[in-house]
Amino acid sequence: MAEFPSKVSTRTSSPGQGAGTSVSALRPDLGFVRSIVGALMVLQLVLGLLVWALIADTPYHLYPAYGWVMFVAVFLWLVTIVFFVLYLFQLHMKLYMVPWPLVLMIFNMGATVLYITAFITCSASVEQTSLKGTRPHNQRAAASFFACLVMIAYGVSAFFSFQAWRGGGSNAATSQMAGGYA
Repeated sequence: MAEFPSKVSTRTSSPGQGAGTSVSALRPDLGFVRSIVGALMVLQLVLGLLVWALIADTPYHLYPAYGWVMFVAVFLWLVTIVFFVLYLFQLHMKLYMVPWPLVLMIFNMGATVLYITAFITCSASVEQTSLKGTRPHNQRAAASFFACLVMIAYGVSAFFSFQAWRGGGSNAATSQMAGGYA
């Protein structure tokens, strides 16, 4: 059996050197919110919230078409929140093994396609599911309008995400200066 060593070296550290440094690194990057990608995400969150809130305030459960619109609006709203938090707190930089420009491009393209279907479904169902001039009719018509706007916002984001993924014609120095945002 091995003997216990008579001398043991120890090392002490201050609390600032340990786990506290990772917590202080979670500061919001306001430059992201001012970027095109960040501003579009905020717009998508606001418009997406309007879409599902307007539909949720009507008896949508009676019509399967609005179930699809609610699924698309709520699901994409939640995923957009996750991406927004990842980029706002620069957590995407800590997960460097993930190709974020490609992931964001695929998400934005998929969201655009899903919102195209939700917009068409919502617009086509307004007249069939409610009487003109009633509150549900007006809410569903407004939800259709905002679904169109959020569809356009995701489409524009898909374009900028594609530009960022492809390189956008910028060099490494300008993309570093911009913080990696378009």
